[in-house]
Amino acid sequence: MDSLITAAGLALAAGDPLGALDRVALREDAPALALRGIAMAQLGDLDRAKLLLRRAVRGFSPKEPVARARCIVAEAEIALVSRDLGWPAKTLDAARATLEKHGDRLNAAHAGHLEVRRLLLIGRLDEAEDVLAGLDPAPLPPASRAAHELAVAGIAMRRLKTRAARTALEWARHAARRAGIAGLMAEVDSAFLALDTPAARLIANGEERPLLLEEVEALQASPALVVDTFRYVVRSGETAISLATRPVLFALARTLAEAWPGDVSRKELVARAFGGKNADESHRARLRVEIGRLRAELGTLAEIGATKRGFALAPRQARVAVVLARPIEERHAAVLALLADGEAWSSSALALALATGQRSVQRALEQLAVSGKVQSFGHGRARRWMTPPVAGFTTTLLLPAPWLNG
Repeated sequence: MDSLITAAGLALAAGDPLGALDRVALREDAPALALRGIAMAQLGDLDRAKLLLRRAVRGFSPKEPVARARCIVAEAEIALVSRDLGWPAKTLDAARATLEKHGDRLNAAHAGHLEVRRLLLIGRLDEAEDVLAGLDPAPLPPASRAAHELAVAGIAMRRLKTRAARTALEWARHAARRAGIAGLMAEVDSAFLALDTPAARLIANGEERPLLLEEVEALQASPALVVDTFRYVVRSGETAISLATRPVLFALARTLAEAWPGDVSRKELVARAFGGKNADESHRARLRVEIGRLRAELGTLAEIGATKRGFALAPRQARVAVVLARPIEERHAAVLALLADGEAWSSSALALALATGQRSVQRALEQLAVSGKVQSFGHGRARRWMTPPVAGFTTTLLLPAPWLNG
């Protein structure tokens, strides 16, 4: 490898894409094309970067599998940044296997971290943990060690393990400072900010207040009766009852918990659960049926008693009943939550992350665009959607990752 290629590679490793381009910008050989592609990616020109990397892959001979694999890993990182979550994971797995086979453990680990980040975005925590468990951070250089600890922290935050998340982020900050890469240090600082920004709302005794991630973790571990609007469950301690497939019952449970220790009128319950403006006799009859079903579901956690004007919730063992609510509650809050990371998403990537149909996501985006909450650029398959971050809230708890249910 010639000295210019070596110098350009070192410049990229230090986070200096302009320095790398100074050395190889006019060269058309495969190693130079690969380095130019990575440099353009660092500068934000992702389309140009992809073209350069693909030209580099074609330029390397079949006898250079490691160089080809490195280009594939770089292209996978561009796909992740541009939220192309449908990028073939098997291609990345094959590249990672090639790198491991030929002893390039550093780039193999980088490929593993990319896969972890992709799995986190689509809410597959168990799979992300399995991949991360197979990566040994000890021999990694500072920049790669920071990426590893960021992945550890990302999983811990979604598992509501804030102490573990803070520890991982401290290691990440230390490693990022040793690496001296400004962008990496900014990413660590942003992750720390998520721990110190309200992640949910607590509704109790007719009042509400914001909760930090640590406070949400403490609430989940408390004996309180919690109506959880993130996962549509009612829980107390180790017992959790899912109402995810019973939206009417969940609406009733939430309304009763918001009013605890008071009661709720039949008219309000009908309006919240059925959308009816007037509680006529048919609505009252249906309400009695649904309240009976809710009593049966919550039998081990709470009783629902009739009052003169309606119904009241009475926890059996918990001292209080509260509602854990999303920071933002509107029809398409989940779509907004993903877009709030400031990146440009395709509708197909959003559908994959939300585990829903692409057409449903497209309708949601169109409605949000009409109200000015999102904006798009590009056309056809290249169309991307984005929105500025929601000020004052972290999106961690809005992501579609499952929580542990005791």
